[in-house]
Amino acid sequence: MASRWAAGLLCVALVAQPAAAIDVTVSAAQVTRFKGVDVDGQVDKLIFRGGLTLQAQNDMFGGLSSITVTGPNQSIALVTDRGQFVSGKLAYDEADRLLSLIGVTMEPIQNSGGQPLPRQYARDAEGMDTIYREGVPTAVRVSFENLTRVADFAITDGRPGGPAREIAIPQWLTDLRTNRSLESICIAPPASPIAGSTLLLTEEALDENGNHRGHFLGNADKGPVTYVNSPIVNPTDCAFLPNGDLLVLERGVALFSFVMNLRRVPAAEVRPGNLMRGELLLSAEGGEIDNMESLMVHTSPGGETRILIGSDNNFNDWQRQMLLEFALLD
Repeated sequence: MASRWAAGLLCVALVAQPAAAIDVTVSAAQVTRFKGVDVDGQVDKLIFRGGLTLQAQNDMFGGLSSITVTGPNQSIALVTDRGQFVSGKLAYDEADRLLSLIGVTMEPIQNSGGQPLPRQYARDAEGMDTIYREGVPTAVRVSFENLTRVADFAITDGRPGGPAREIAIPQWLTDLRTNRSLESICIAPPASPIAGSTLLLTEEALDENGNHRGHFLGNADKGPVTYVNSPIVNPTDCAFLPNGDLLVLERGVALFSFVMNLRRVPAAEVRPGNLMRGELLLSAEGGEIDNMESLMVHTSPGGETRILIGSDNNFNDWQRQMLLEFALLD
């Protein structure tokens, strides 16, 4: 009896311990052609700057749904479909081209009590963006599907983690209980007319006119917004350019192959009460891409504004984890 009691105490102690990060070795192969164009060539309305395909032996490395900057020296973090933060640094070669992902760690996303999320229904993290204070990344804001919610997590040494701090969202969003609900989240930069506001954009929650419903969280600039619906594709991530223009990544499936669009919405049209329409910057399908689901705008070591688009392999062996990088023509 005493041994059972001791074993029970041991189990409680193990459960109560905070989640620990683990190191993960990631191998990367460079992508040097896209849609028949070499690195530094023009593709549609962008310049292709190269890319990577990523692999790791750890079975939990996968399902990469969103990516954001978390610190200097190319520090980034990703969230996964299984409730993990993946942190690391993007490495570049002397030509300012993506070379690898280094210093990678994985850590379970925690609930407000500081424990790993208890079940898969609560772990489906889909969107993430960075909160800045006086120009310094201090936290990430994460959106979840299934158990639809938004939560903030502190950044420490370039890695997000710690207990969740849940953020209030409209009831109609909370009531969505599917894996096609709150797919995208992004925070307007200082140059935006709605600086500091958080855009929440749904994947398949449509209004009476068939457009994607969204909402702005903010003090002065808050309220509903819609994004025009396109055939085949749905919004899957968003990111702001430094000037306040909004980029929306769209993803879909046609004839058993993935389809991807990237659109740009002018800053003046990104406001509550508006129907947002974007100019098509990039379109691709088939073997050139995979399940492209994450989007990040950042500055390369050479000082160029870059657009990074990543894929979610859904933990399938037949899908790839890709990072493709582009620059604007202007």
